[in-house]
Amino acid sequence: MGDNLEQIYRNLLTEIGENPSREGLLLTPGRAAEAMRYLTRGYSMDLREVLNDAFFEATGDGMVIVRNVEYFSLCEHHLLPFFGRVHVGYIPREKIIGLSKIGRVVDVFARRLQVQERMTTQIAEAIDYAIRPEGVAVVAEGRHLCMMARGIEKQHSSVMTSHVIGVFRDDSATRNEFLSLIRRDPDE
Repeated sequence: MGDNLEQIYRNLLTEIGENPSREGLLLTPGRAAEAMRYLTRGYSMDLREVLNDAFFEATGDGMVIVRNVEYFSLCEHHLLPFFGRVHVGYIPREKIIGLSKIGRVVDVFARRLQVQERMTTQIAEAIDYAIRPEGVAVVAEGRHLCMMARGIEKQHSSVMTSHVIGVFRDDSATRNEFLSLIRRDPDE
């Protein structure tokens, strides 16, 4: 993948009218290939390895929420970045998951060519599969360069997506508690 990806970027520079041999662009194909591999590293991440058995016995039935998990992804339609925050909540049944693992689960799915709607669902389903909680709720907020820098060019637009499973789907009070908590100012 290494040399071939670099050649693809070299060809891309030529196709847009640039000279990949000029001083400022000599190293660009290699840098761009390295950046693409980094931005799409989710394809080489295995969810089981990422979670690494970081499960612990649940000691209560309260809601666990991890807010403001930053993510960066690439739109599969335009190969342009989109980025934002993910909020994850779940109600344990028998197990809880290590808190840092939530961020790693987000990366598994964000670091691929993606659409925000699918990414949100994949994160929720992965957590549901891993620990079988009473329910999972995921809300993702994103800013998409494909909307901001091209097309309709709406720089202040953002996209929100959600996916709820179990008690978050079935019980509006539980869902509303989650939504209220992720909107709360942490300094309150």
